[in-house]
Amino acid sequence: MKKILDSLKKIKDFFVLIIPAHSTSEAKSHKFSLSKVIGLFAGYTLIISILGYIFFSITPLGDIFLSNKKFSEEEIKKIDELNSRMLFLSKELESLKSTNERLKYAIMLGDSALIESLYIKSDSLKKNSGGNILLVFRDFFKKYFPAQPEEPIIFVKPVNGFISREFNSEKGHIGIDYVVKKGTPVYSTADGFVVFADYTIQDGNMMIINHNDGYISVYKHCSVLSKEPREAVHQGELIALSGNSGETTTGPHLHFEIWKDGQPVNPKSLFFNK
Repeated sequence: MKKILDSLKKIKDFFVLIIPAHSTSEAKSHKFSLSKVIGLFAGYTLIISILGYIFFSITPLGDIFLSNKKFSEEEIKKIDELNSRMLFLSKELESLKSTNERLKYAIMLGDSALIESLYIKSDSLKKNSGGNILLVFRDFFKKYFPAQPEEPIIFVKPVNGFISREFNSEKGHIGIDYVVKKGTPVYSTADGFVVFADYTIQDGNMMIINHNDGYISVYKHCSVLSKEPREAVHQGELIALSGNSGETTTGPHLHFEIWKDGQPVNPKSLFFNK
């Protein structure tokens, strides 16, 4: 390596001899100095570097090749927080989907106990009958004084509005659609107790009320629910406000259903105030 450097130091000038392929042409020689060659090389390198910097600075390619931005601790914290929220929302969405499917299954079976279990743990709400005097008396009277047969249930319209779509189980519409303004009062069609009152993805804010004799009434797409699960309601009592919630709605209306022993029934055939 040292010998090569010493040799380069001794070189001051060198010649480049150009010999044409045709014998008729004369050979030409060009004289170059080492300092001139180094100067030209450095100059061209500097010019190319400047032009390249300007090119990448004024074009989008600079964002790709020249960007060296580092996220601050605050930005990293915000990104982690957003990721956590997205994960939480994803889990909530899956939970809503699961609840919605189980709810449909429970309605098909006509099992109000299963519907209650979606929201309320029985062991946290039911007391031990052995330690409750009222329950002991209740069991005593049930045993020795059987209850009289219940009178037929009378249903009333849950809302005053124009029916835009009738009950048609053959086409998959197992209820009645009432066209009403958003915020119209919705009333309980009969006495009973609330077994479901929450938001579902497809049907929005929905309420299900369990009635005697195996009947269940369903109220969908509400904007506000004024009752909670396990609350007793009376016929004609305000339970919700109509709305336009859920993915399957096409405008402000109330979708109303009545089920009997797990089977959908045309509500109009049961209404007292037809």
